[in-house]
Amino acid sequence: MQQTIVLYPAPALGHIISMVELGKLILHHHPHKFSIIILHMTSTIWNTPAITTYIQTISKTNPSISFRSFPFVSIDTTRTRSHIAMAFEFIHLNAPNARNALREISETYIVRAFIIDMFCTSALSIGKELKIPTYYFYTSGAAALASFIYLPRIHEQSEKSFKDLRDTDFHFPGLLSPLKATHMPEPVLDRDDPAYWDFLHFCSQLRKANGIITNTFDALEPVAIKAIADGVCVPDDEVPIPPVYYIGPLVADNHGHGEKDEDCLSWLEKQPSRSVVFLCFGSRGSFTRLQLKEIAKGLEKSGQRFLWVVKQPAVEEKTKHNEEVIVDFDLDELLPEGFRERTRDLGMVVKSWVPQVKVLKKDSVGGFVTHCGWNSVLEAVVSGVPMIAWPLYAEQHLNRNVLVKDMEMAIGVEQREEDGFVSGDDLERRIRELMESEKGRELREKSKKMKEMAMATWEEFGSSTKALASFVDAIDNPLYY
Repeated sequence: MQQTIVLYPAPALGHIISMVELGKLILHHHPHKFSIIILHMTSTIWNTPAITTYIQTISKTNPSISFRSFPFVSIDTTRTRSHIAMAFEFIHLNAPNARNALREISETYIVRAFIIDMFCTSALSIGKELKIPTYYFYTSGAAALASFIYLPRIHEQSEKSFKDLRDTDFHFPGLLSPLKATHMPEPVLDRDDPAYWDFLHFCSQLRKANGIITNTFDALEPVAIKAIADGVCVPDDEVPIPPVYYIGPLVADNHGHGEKDEDCLSWLEKQPSRSVVFLCFGSRGSFTRLQLKEIAKGLEKSGQRFLWVVKQPAVEEKTKHNEEVIVDFDLDELLPEGFRERTRDLGMVVKSWVPQVKVLKKDSVGGFVTHCGWNSVLEAVVSGVPMIAWPLYAEQHLNRNVLVKDMEMAIGVEQREEDGFVSGDDLERRIRELMESEKGRELREKSKKMKEMAMATWEEFGSSTKALASFVDAIDNPLYY
């Protein structure tokens, strides 16, 4: 029978893309050895047109990657709970579908490994039940992984919700600087939210897999990687951390939107080398109307060239992310009157989306204002572009601390404690610091060197090449049973 590896992503597009890229990586380095089967949860909530189009494209262009879609699962949307809690519940309800799919696949394939998203922890016991070596694919960095492994210890230090501990900092192994309690990842801010307990459970189970595949590389996060290797994230009397395979940087190719892509890329090609500040806050990041006007104010006062991706503000004023990408809205209604006209010789504003990887690789891009999502961080690293860190949600505040204080690869903005607001004046200062100061020059030099180290990881004897080979050797010669 043919050998296969089964991948199980969370239902959001970003998680599916990350799993597909992992599958591509395995196939690229070990062609003809395995096929890749990706389990796909479906529902009326998470089945967006973008996901459908993406899956169709991958299926057509990658014959060794196939998708197995589950039957629709519906959840009760009338009960009051957070969107994250609903997502975790949806994944849990799909556990029987995952079990059935694995059993059926095992009848016609030799399943060498079952690789699950951290949010799909409900499937960990299924892999063990069916005697299939089961691994996590952790799509963020080693510092975040070390912190999440340690999170159950932090949980024991207080009985209050982190969102209420405004004057409390927590110290994590693998992080040189502490993290404010209010900057904890979004799912664990409120103990009254069911998502808190789900996330805590996910973190406690990470050590119970056969291994953890992580999207980072040795030279980028040596302190965190050492903390994990030394076992300081767990007490001596608990289950030790399984093997961790650092196979990054794994960066997805952007899928284009046609002529709109060419407009911004053509504009960038006409600008001087390292002269443009690129502002983009991920596929979901969004701001209030007031914050958008402050960003515009800061850009205009800085006098720097810029490419700025603007999204429609979320319906809920306090949220910092939109679940849907809206492309049909009036830019001029969101920005200060006359802003685009006054800055037309310096900048370009684009609605909703640009091919970020292609943009960052343009010679004219000299700085990147980012929300510190890990994919965006890695895309900047492999492009050699220094960053201004402006975290919004998820584990981004943690990533920001690591980038600014531990790695010294970014400049952080000053955010208002109660809502994360950044003034136009502060943004202007940070942009000038990055683009004009000696510190900015040092960041550019460090970014250039890190780019070279990132490329070296995939050479014949590079760290990530060896890590992927070790993973394949482990599933070829399992010691699990």
